[in-house]
Amino acid sequence: MTGAQDNVETRRAAFGNRVQRLRKSQNLTLQQVSDASGLAMSTISKIERSHLSPTYDVMLKLSRGLGTDLVHLLDSDDAVEPRPVAAGRMAVTRVQDLRPMDSGPYIYEPLATQLKNRLIDATYVTVTARSADAFDEPIRHEGEELVVVISGSVELHTDLYEPITLNAGDSVYYDAAMSHQYVTVSDEDARILNIATGNNMRRPGKG
Repeated sequence: MTGAQDNVETRRAAFGNRVQRLRKSQNLTLQQVSDASGLAMSTISKIERSHLSPTYDVMLKLSRGLGTDLVHLLDSDDAVEPRPVAAGRMAVTRVQDLRPMDSGPYIYEPLATQLKNRLIDATYVTVTARSADAFDEPIRHEGEELVVVISGSVELHTDLYEPITLNAGDSVYYDAAMSHQYVTVSDEDARILNIATGNNMRRPGKG
């Protein structure tokens, strides 16, 4: 196993362990998380055992099933916190503090992980996929999404529009319930800033 592959496996295992700890800390069964998230129990089990790298929409569903938000799910703090009522929150993310999470077609680096239960999720994404076939299933989730291409060029594939090519500096805003996948069309992996908003991350019935 190469060093890069070893890092991927290590990050995947750490994420799976974090999901399992967060579930067990709330005394939730796989069935309960499955019912709340809409994910199959087998999918959740594979993630916990690091046999599966979840896509963005799967992580959103999983965070909802665990009663938290995406940033908290990707963070190492297992405590579940209520939404803060105090105003004036702020978080600074230094580049050396970014924590990559490999998900096959994408590598995620979430921003502002210090803030829990936020109204938006902002994430740097390295697009490694070079074909829509790299995705096991279409990506779609609640809310709206703004994507800005930082470097390289990507092609956006949806179920409603023809593929759209976006170059560095270009941006696109859309309803995230529409299926959407990005593939790089440049020689190097492309890098984008993904901002998702309007996601209901709290488990139904928890207020």
